[in-house]
Amino acid sequence: MGILSDVEGLRQRARKHIEAGAITDEYNADRSEVIEILNTVLATELMCVLRYKRHYYTASGINSDAVKREFLEHAQEAQQHADRIAARIVELNGQPDFNPDALTDRSLSQYTNARTLHEMIREDLVAERIAVESYSEVVRWLGDNDVTTRKLMADILMVEEQHAADMQKLLGKLHAV
Repeated sequence: MGILSDVEGLRQRARKHIEAGAITDEYNADRSEVIEILNTVLATELMCVLRYKRHYYTASGINSDAVKREFLEHAQEAQQHADRIAARIVELNGQPDFNPDALTDRSLSQYTNARTLHEMIREDLVAERIAVESYSEVVRWLGDNDVTTRKLMADILMVEEQHAADMQKLLGKLHAV
């Protein structure tokens, strides 16, 4: 049968380690370290949700309507990322950390009180660049040790790159006005 020649062994190992859920002997990453990093990513995404939501509600001016729509879309996508990351932490038999007291300390990006559209877009672009660089690092670090988490992070990374491109375009449009 080739690669899956020990079907009975697979069945026995599955029954023996049922309490481990999705974690099998093939999982080669340091699970506690992966969970810690995912909790950092979770905090970063939650910070992005809060920042984008604030920008959505407080943006004003002649050019604000199109920018506000972009802020809202990014907030919703960051929330989806946070949800997917929290679910993965649970799959790894960990606990997602939603503690608001520690959120700012764990987040890679910062929450700022930008007032103008220009400041808001710049701060969001900075945060997206931080996400792109750090999430790329996580994808490389995971390698083949945790393929599922690597794929999740690569999927999120792809969206973060698009967010950075969106913010860069908006910044260019503001400069052109």
